[in-house]
Amino acid sequence: MLNAELVASLESRLAARLRARNDVLRPFFAREAAPLARASREIADRFARGGRLYAFGHGPYATDAAHVSVEFVHPVIVGKRALPAFDASAAPEAFVEALVEPDDMAIAFGPPEGDLRSIAALRTARRKGAFTLAWPGIEADYSVTSPTVDAHVHQEAFEVLGHTLYESVHVFLEHRGELGDDVGASAFLYPYLGSGQSDSAAIVDGVAASIVEKARDGERLREQIAAEQVKAIAAAVVAIGARVAAGGRLLIFGNGGSATDATDFALDCVLDVPGMPPLAAISLAAEPAILTAIGNDVGVELTFLRQLIAQSRPPDVAFAMSTSGGSKNVIAALEEARKRGLLTVALLGYDGGEIVRRGLADHAIVVRCDYIPRIQEAQAGIYHVMRHALAEVGKRA
Repeated sequence: MLNAELVASLESRLAARLRARNDVLRPFFAREAAPLARASREIADRFARGGRLYAFGHGPYATDAAHVSVEFVHPVIVGKRALPAFDASAAPEAFVEALVEPDDMAIAFGPPEGDLRSIAALRTARRKGAFTLAWPGIEADYSVTSPTVDAHVHQEAFEVLGHTLYESVHVFLEHRGELGDDVGASAFLYPYLGSGQSDSAAIVDGVAASIVEKARDGERLREQIAAEQVKAIAAAVVAIGARVAAGGRLLIFGNGGSATDATDFALDCVLDVPGMPPLAAISLAAEPAILTAIGNDVGVELTFLRQLIAQSRPPDVAFAMSTSGGSKNVIAALEEARKRGLLTVALLGYDGGEIVRRGLADHAIVVRCDYIPRIQEAQAGIYHVMRHALAEVGKRA
């Protein structure tokens, strides 16, 4: 089958998979909005008392824990307070036993069926007085049942849940006056703040309504991508598939939350699951020793470029993730990838930024949105459907 025909044959399936997510996520967030709002209030109260958040998971779900941690420590909403959070995935039980105190919080991520390895750590945290969240699970102060058995859609649901948790916690902190009386950068997200509203129950109801609306924003964005970006996604899949068939690997990279997504995508590629044989992939964002060594010795702008020099071979694919399209270390890596003959693919937000303007990606997939959490949620859906499509392309090779 010619490439153009293969791209065309993939488009409808990619669009259908993206749209099918809405049917799963819509009732999920209608169900979880109120419990999530109440949990956010409890977590805000604990942060205000000096509590810390510990997150953990195994395998791909460790990337979810890391994503939550970075969102709280390094807020994406300008002007928000950095809150203490820690990814304890390396040794959950040991970290919980050694570190957790009564005002703390512990959140466990896992597959749709839950993770028995996380139960002991959550039990210990709860025994020590922490507020516990099982995502998913049945044995915690806030337990959530997965809306699907599809591991990828499941993970996307809990990424949205994590983002809205982070956003909602800041609302309650501001309501408490932790950041002053001015709601500042959150005013456009939560218009009911700063209006003299002092009824805590009404604030919870308002936050719950905003959670539902955010989920609807994500739904509209997936619909937009299904309508406007599936050709670009399909073309990227076919091009990547050709490189993989020639012995190439995916070298995936990004910063912050995009770093956790890069590692998640790499894990999705290498794990052997039914219907999706492993693909060769590594995350250039996964090793802190390498990242900090390069950043310290030669500069943070070279964190991915220097790894590409060491890791890349001509058939490889440089796969960049960036919400802005303007990260200097991502741009430098794509420039180097071009020099070395790698295929360059970029998953971007906003208007694609400098990467699109300078034509640094052979295949640019742009989530046309200007709010980082929604961009990242949509990007997760895109690379997950790409993983499915790569398996289909591989079977035809």
